[in-house]
Amino acid sequence: MTEKTKRAVGYVRVSTREQAQEGVSLDAQTERIAAFCQAKGWELVAVYRDEGKSGKNLDRPGIQEMIHDLQAVQVGVVVVLKLDRLTRSVRDLGTLIEDIFAGVSLVAVDGSLDSSTASGRMVVNLLGSVGQWEREVIGERTRDALAYKRERGEWCGRIPYGFRVNPDTGKLEEDPEAMQTVQAIKRSRRRSGTSYPQLAKRYGLSVGTVYKLCTTDLRSLRRQALRGSLVH
Repeated sequence: MTEKTKRAVGYVRVSTREQAQEGVSLDAQTERIAAFCQAKGWELVAVYRDEGKSGKNLDRPGIQEMIHDLQAVQVGVVVVLKLDRLTRSVRDLGTLIEDIFAGVSLVAVDGSLDSSTASGRMVVNLLGSVGQWEREVIGERTRDALAYKRERGEWCGRIPYGFRVNPDTGKLEEDPEAMQTVQAIKRSRRRSGTSYPQLAKRYGLSVGTVYKLCTTDLRSLRRQALRGSLVH
């Protein structure tokens, strides 16, 4: 084994949805990768991180930094915990393995995948294909479900502040308690000139939401909500 192949970099990623799930946190992935490299006798020279980023494409700062640094740090192995941490796209996986990782092996800790071998490359591409198929099927089901809800006149988006979805009809309606908060916010701003950040802190809302509520009258808010305009 040459000196280059003894040097490795790790890559870890979590999406927003996954951050709270046990076993996929950035630190947990990093620990597993470090232990794996130690067992292999590889020097782990860097771990690149992407937090709250989807794996559907390569438009992520961590992975772009790793790609840029690959030749500079002279490594022979890129280590990930699972293949889907690196990418969920078959096209991007092929680009990484055939072009960007040219001369550099891709190894996944879970499953013991190693792209330096013919069988490893076959398994990596097979798993990538299955992963993309699964994502596309989920996307199709989601689109079909949303289309069905729209046909029934049910609400299909983020719920504007001050409103809620009726569990029986699926339609948007005003939330009396939240509307009282809207009125209190508008009153405080109008009478005492309380700043937007102060109001946001007091009511546990974002500054943008408070600004929107304060600068739009209630009738307009109701019209916007009913035609699908969102309060951010």
